Amino acid sequence: MSQIALKNDKMNKIITTSFLSALFIITISCESQKGKTLSEAFSDDYTVGAALNVQLLQGINKKTDSIVRKHYNSIVAENCMKSMFIQPVEGEFAWVDADRFVDYGEKNNMEIVGHTLVWHAMAPDWFFVDSVGNDVSRDVLIQRMKTHIEAVVGRYKGRIHGWDVVNEAIDGPDGVRQSKWQTIIGDDYIEMAFKMAHEADPDAELYYNDYSMYEPKRREAGLRIVKNLLAKGIRIDGVGFQAHYGLDVPLVEVEKSIVAFGELGLKVMITELDLSALPFPSEEVTAEVSTDVAYQEKFNPYKEGLPTDIKNRWSQTYIDLFKLFTKHSKYISRVTFWGVNDTESWKNDWPIKGRTDYPLLFDRAYKEKSVVQSLVQLSYKN
Repeated sequence: MSQIALKNDKMNKIITTSFLSALFIITISCESQKGKTLSEAFSDDYTVGAALNVQLLQGINKKTDSIVRKHYNSIVAENCMKSMFIQPVEGEFAWVDADRFVDYGEKNNMEIVGHTLVWHAMAPDWFFVDSVGNDVSRDVLIQRMKTHIEAVVGRYKGRIHGWDVVNEAIDGPDGVRQSKWQTIIGDDYIEMAFKMAHEADPDAELYYNDYSMYEPKRREAGLRIVKNLLAKGIRIDGVGFQAHYGLDVPLVEVEKSIVAFGELGLKVMITELDLSALPFPSEEVTAEVSTDVAYQEKFNPYKEGLPTDIKNRWSQTYIDLFKLFTKHSKYISRVTFWGVNDTESWKNDWPIKGRTDYPLLFDRAYKEKSVVQSLVQLSYKN
């Protein structure tokens, strides 16, 4: 064998050995990712959480409890801290489930997020009216808001990591939702709510939370709200994007919003993530048409399970979303799913009741879908 042939043979052996060594390392590393939980996989990027319902908090659903304790390191109250449940009658607070929620988070060493202090929906009627049903005065409503925030935030002072202070204040072409909060108090009810929450617990983080924040007009409206708070020196730590997405979610616009709010120095949180696989009715949904058989068939097409092509598209959309979140992990502090498994998801009943949807990472048998390990592997690759 010539000298050149010997050198080439030696070089080929070195290359082969190096390749096999690298392949071995990659294989071992990938194997080490198997079985990792979602919170472990993204621990260097952001917390991963879920909204908890009262059935879990009351100890009714043990299977959901097991999933939460295994995969998530952050929790948010789904309904038990909303004003209609926590103060259904003026001055009468129902603390039991909210206490259970906070206790659960502390017991499991989780980041605890309170949801929500001021929202136009799921608020008791008494908030806004007097004894004969007329709208209360501005001063009365301000005092009621203050009393409510002081009671709720004060009760959990030092135990709640952060609060969704104001929820869904954006609506309409000018971005201002004409809720009872706005029409009775004025636009400055938002400033007041943040000030009151900060006074009640100076160490808690404070957030503004809203949906469809990827839409340009809603993005601009949200930016106006938070810039106003920042300009006045009012504490706001982050913005929550309610991520109730469909398969056609515009990732480019989602990214623009992440960057726009992140560049203000605010934390960006994906607060209510679920991914519907069903077609969304664009026309107005009424009780009459929602009972029509043809209508139901059109918008509830996968009662027996997702077709392979839809399932693959659904999984890939989740993967693309997490690629985006991880790309901008310097801005994103938390990704929270709105629920735990498909059976318990609100998407089965909205915008049409009785549909069979598949929006979450765990199926109706409480088993993890294949996308879970795809996301774990994604975290390794990044």
